[in-house]
Amino acid sequence: MLHVETSSGRWAPFCDQIEAFLRADTVDLQIDGVPVHGYRSPDSPALWIRDHSDILRGGIYWEADVQSAVACFAAHQSASGRIYDHVTTQPGAERENWEKWVRVPVEADVEYRFVKAAYLAWQATGHDAWIEELLPALERALTYTMTHPWRWDDVHGLPKRAYTIDTWDFDYTAGRMPWLNFQITDDTFWGLMHGDSSGVYESTLLLAQLYEHVGQPEDAARWRETAAGLRERANETLFNGRFYSHFHKLTPVTIDGVDESEQLSLSNPMAINRGLATHEIAVAILREYQRRRAASDAFAEWYSIDPPFPDGCFGDDKLVAGAYVNGGIMPLVGGELARAAFAHGFEGYGLATLEQYRAMIAERGETYLWYFPDGTPSTVDTSTSPEAMPTDGWGSSAMLYAFVEGLCGIQDQAHTYRRVRCAPRWAATDERAASVQVGYAASDARFGYDYAHDADARTIRMTLNADDADVDLHVLLPDGCHPTAMTWDGAPVDYESTQIEDSTYADAHGAVPSSAHIEIQYADA
Repeated sequence: MLHVETSSGRWAPFCDQIEAFLRADTVDLQIDGVPVHGYRSPDSPALWIRDHSDILRGGIYWEADVQSAVACFAAHQSASGRIYDHVTTQPGAERENWEKWVRVPVEADVEYRFVKAAYLAWQATGHDAWIEELLPALERALTYTMTHPWRWDDVHGLPKRAYTIDTWDFDYTAGRMPWLNFQITDDTFWGLMHGDSSGVYESTLLLAQLYEHVGQPEDAARWRETAAGLRERANETLFNGRFYSHFHKLTPVTIDGVDESEQLSLSNPMAINRGLATHEIAVAILREYQRRRAASDAFAEWYSIDPPFPDGCFGDDKLVAGAYVNGGIMPLVGGELARAAFAHGFEGYGLATLEQYRAMIAERGETYLWYFPDGTPSTVDTSTSPEAMPTDGWGSSAMLYAFVEGLCGIQDQAHTYRRVRCAPRWAATDERAASVQVGYAASDARFGYDYAHDADARTIRMTLNADDADVDLHVLLPDGCHPTAMTWDGAPVDYESTQIEDSTYADAHGAVPSSAHIEIQYADA
């Protein structure tokens, strides 16, 4: 359930439209006679764990079955801890409708996305026994990533992969293969891609949180220590002062025709939202995206990679500059970018990004995985992928994630909204009133608020609605203002004024057994 009403009325249709996109993006399979339900890739009919994991961030508001896909991939985990990329029972290149499980060898992101999908399923359901039973599989998955010679570099203590374009699934072979290559060979060019480090970092912390929750503090401490070391090494090795460099090479190789030191790739804003980036690194990355937007003729700065590689150098003539993952414009990047902007004092930038996408899908009634820089959407003929759905769930769910957690500011910090960070940022908009209600379809757990900003009285009033929630309140104030008083259910409450870049927030903490009434007064700084 997701219900948002604001004084302008513009955001309710936005939520409804993304709900319609996501409802069109599910896939149902029978695996070993068991029904499996999940979110499919926007460019393939298979159930890919990576797409399912990311899209679930938006789908949890309407999706009752969030566990079967995770359970299915866990049941087919190899003894080494490896997780399959995807499964399908629909005929593809073959005519036979086999049950087909695939692991793309060059892929290094599968295991940490599996952990994230499991965490989201637990978060939406609150099924502690289910997640506790799954914990050994999650541990095996991350252990595989951190020990297998194809996935881990012992010298740097960071995840490694073949020379792919960011997190995508084909690598550079210097022309040794006649088409796209997915296999590890003796000639593979190895390196460190920052998106793998940020993904593993986030998942180690999620695993630590789960261990803590089920009463295993020693295991939690072990994984937190692992995460801290990984973060320090990754930021020292992979951040170049403006952004995370696309590919830190372990195998020397030069691709003529592109300045690889300038390549800004799609996992940069993800590194912010996954927590790998410090605030200072996040600010540098956000400013880099703003700089490129100002300097480019592209309709948006949501690049898969910029500048792109030379046409066709990865083995397919369709991978020209500006197409697909070679410089195409991806809403999934824009959503991650907006979410990062809201969290790091760039609220106006986050709002502008959301508004651009809102207007785009309202006008066209469709959304694609990628667009050419001039705004032309992808097609089957212009992509290496078998499909080009007009209901891309990967990008639309990322934009919804930015809207709910960024602008509306509701972030579940445990499960079923028992511990919530409530950070409404409506002061960055022209909205004077908002009613926001979110809920998980899998458990009917809910949280919401009514918000009213009286600029004349210099007062923000909120009514929080929950079912026994512990709430961290973090309310954006108008530009140039600071809080002067706060009450919680009519009584004065301790609060802090927090500065994030040029933005000021009023912070407080309290319990919400069913509802709570908040009033914040502010004045010019």
